[in-house]
Amino acid sequence: MAGKLYRDRGIVLRTHKLGEADRIVTLLTRERGLLRVVAKGIRRTSSKFGARLEPFGVVDVQLHEGRSLDILTQAELVNAYGALIAADYDLYTAGALLLECSEKLNEAGQPNPEQFHLLLGALNALARRRYPPDLVVAAYLLRAFSLEGWEPSLHYCANCGETDLRFFSAEGGGGLCANCASTAACRALAPEAFELLQALLASDWERALQAPTGLAAPSLQLLTGYAQWQLEHHLKSVRIRERSYEIL
Repeated sequence: MAGKLYRDRGIVLRTHKLGEADRIVTLLTRERGLLRVVAKGIRRTSSKFGARLEPFGVVDVQLHEGRSLDILTQAELVNAYGALIAADYDLYTAGALLLECSEKLNEAGQPNPEQFHLLLGALNALARRRYPPDLVVAAYLLRAFSLEGWEPSLHYCANCGETDLRFFSAEGGGGLCANCASTAACRALAPEAFELLQALLASDWERALQAPTGLAAPSLQLLTGYAQWQLEHHLKSVRIRERSYEIL
């Protein structure tokens, strides 16, 4: 029996070659979660899909159900964030981290519209340069992991409930007081850094932008370590992002 056609809106996370002319496109879709689909003939110069299916792009797609992978039959570009993000190396490395983390967080065929809209908002903020890239990615990581039930403790010690937080531990579940810090691998963190993380988690951008300069990059590095601990997976884009600090 022939597979049925369906439509969805998706964000292009990545693509890779398949055979001589095709590509496999990984999408985070609004209705079906993570999808890996085949775009036939996309690498031919005559393809009508090529420019529409680049990472960071938001597309309306029509797909045909296949035995193993569904087949892309139509693609209409909704937002070409790729052109805006890829034109700036700082934005590109931040965006790459967003896409890779999103792919690892979401499951194939499992609808998660909250994650879809969270990533969409983060890409929009990057492309429009609404906030500093490090803060956009840090806010995304905090909220994305919170949606999955992995929110780090930022107001109380993850071990004893004390409010005087002095350290952060990915293994320990987030903030720790001085007494509990010896029980897990951790990093000293200033009260201002905890206040920044609290503001980002709450999407309180007015408060976040008032944080002392110099806290954004260390806070993001802290959270990428937390993300990798929770995912039990190394994120390749983390190292690329760290190298961008040396270039910029």
